[in-house]
Amino acid sequence: MTYVRFLNDQPPYDLTYNDVFMVPNRSALTSRMQVDLSSTDGVGTTLPLVVANMTAISGRRMAETVARRGGIAIIPQDIPTEVVAGTIAKVKGSHTVYDTPVTVSPDTTVGEAMSLLPKRSHGLVVVVRDGRALGTVSEADTAGLDRFAQVHEVMTTDLVTVAAGADPVEVFDQLSAHRTETALVLDGDQLVGVLTRKGALRSTLYTPALDPQGQLMIGTAIGINGDVTARAEALLEAGADVLVVDTAHGHQEKMIESLSAIRDVRDAAAQAGRRIQIVAGNVVSADGVHDLAEAGADVIKVGVGPGAMCTTRMMTGVGRPQFSAVLECAAAAKEDGASIWADGGVRHPRDVALALAAGAGSVMIGSWFAGTYESTGNLITAPDGRMYKESFGMASARAVKNRTKDSTGYERARAGLFEEGISSSKMYLDPERPGVEDLIDQITAGVRSSFTYAGAADLPQFSERALIGVQSPSGFEEGRPLHASW
Repeated sequence: MTYVRFLNDQPPYDLTYNDVFMVPNRSALTSRMQVDLSSTDGVGTTLPLVVANMTAISGRRMAETVARRGGIAIIPQDIPTEVVAGTIAKVKGSHTVYDTPVTVSPDTTVGEAMSLLPKRSHGLVVVVRDGRALGTVSEADTAGLDRFAQVHEVMTTDLVTVAAGADPVEVFDQLSAHRTETALVLDGDQLVGVLTRKGALRSTLYTPALDPQGQLMIGTAIGINGDVTARAEALLEAGADVLVVDTAHGHQEKMIESLSAIRDVRDAAAQAGRRIQIVAGNVVSADGVHDLAEAGADVIKVGVGPGAMCTTRMMTGVGRPQFSAVLECAAAAKEDGASIWADGGVRHPRDVALALAAGAGSVMIGSWFAGTYESTGNLITAPDGRMYKESFGMASARAVKNRTKDSTGYERARAGLFEEGISSSKMYLDPERPGVEDLIDQITAGVRSSFTYAGAADLPQFSERALIGVQSPSGFEEGRPLHASW
């Protein structure tokens, strides 16, 4: 059983996203805004995007920003439980519409304030005292100034403010009238957030991913080693909405044992009225899907080797072209009443659309989001002036070192011999799309248009109506514009 229809006979070999294309159908849709992109995986997100649990990418800033736009981020498994609990608390306490302000006290040095500026894409540091905004500092305000000067000496006090709960369209018009990009949002005299013109616009286009209590959603990853039951209990107690049981080779006995234990923990928590999904992986076959679904997984992660930072296929010969893996696994999951996340191989909006057409309930994105303001790494300036962040694979020596930091020297050295990923890669910020929301805009625009070409109003219709053809490498190249960013 498959989801999509093929234009011609399926070839006798497996396919990547680059190997296929979609043929337009007759459509009754008149606008891409008629499309509902709510996920079909049971997680409850309004956008079928998941930020992969990679240490260099997924953290608090990424989680809250993506959740405001309808997706969900997964916090990596190699972060201490108490740190993850703190991250969950901060995300749950974040506003569902307004961006979290970067705040400093009046006596903070200019140098320290500027080091905090890249933490958010809105490009503003707010000077506060007792929760009240006194002024703002931007990069332009500090040009040529002594880095040891204090921010109260250089801050801008001509502030554009809006009341909490103000209509986003009115905020957009107010900012446009003032020819400025950012407003401070106040509840009385207390600062509660910041809202940019794009943020006001996006708040009318996207619906946040919220838990039943109306707070932003966040997921966390668990490995299959150690006391997985205790870890699961602690993360659920902290408020995690999704538990991702994650290992490179998901179709193994230890995964099945761990899933059974975690399912019991989840079921106990669910009796309190919580909505909690268990995700497990990674696999690339129908047999793997069936076994993990039977063991208790609601969602199965699909993908071995397609990631930009992964060397598994070159090291081991193991893996599978991702489009075919998603196609087979999605059909198997449907038989079991489960769903899948397509994990890896996504480099363009078309790849997200093709994964959804193949039957994925959501699509995981990793390295594509690494070069953004919201990823976890520090922003570094290259000698040529371009800004970048460092990324690394989760099976690389660098990631293995993080995961085995509590082991003996011998055990760490032995584990370091078996890495299967890139330990360091420069992910440059795209000047046109430096924030993760910019990339989400690009992805969403492409996927919405794909739905209209297919004549589909939602994900189930899309996977039913998608008509897929197989193309040669030159066919793929023909569709690529002559533009450096592609």
